[in-house]
Amino acid sequence: MQQTILSISGRPGLYKLVSRGNRNLIVEALDETHRRMPAFATDRVTSLADIAIYTLSEDVPLMNVMAALRDKEQGKECSINFKKVSSKELRDYFATILPDFDNDRVRDTDIKKLLSWYNILINNGITDFEEEMKPTEGDNIDDRKE
Repeated sequence: MQQTILSISGRPGLYKLVSRGNRNLIVEALDETHRRMPAFATDRVTSLADIAIYTLSEDVPLMNVMAALRDKEQGKECSINFKKVSSKELRDYFATILPDFDNDRVRDTDIKKLLSWYNILINNGITDFEEEMKPTEGDNIDDRKE
């Protein structure tokens, strides 16, 4: 799941990878429209598995933060209206989820985007944020030749 949920720069929301074309990806919007569209090489496409949040010690993968948020909210949407709260309230709320996040490098817009993505995933029934990536055939490290 982590590798197939995508963020596309310049486009709001999240997208699910449906297929790969010759020179593009076919993605489906994770909203009520479920509209399919191509994502080209010129689009900045990022998998949620590749995103991390800055902390004071080491970066924490986005999916770990999403799992902590899900546990706090008991699998429901965010309890705060992150679009209208003050910066202090937003940061205090986020500190309950990730206490040692880096206040200087994590911006309010980053927190709002994370909460927005969380709501999108919850509304689409995606709640298993800890899902491990299963090795595919040929990915076994022990089979590599030195």
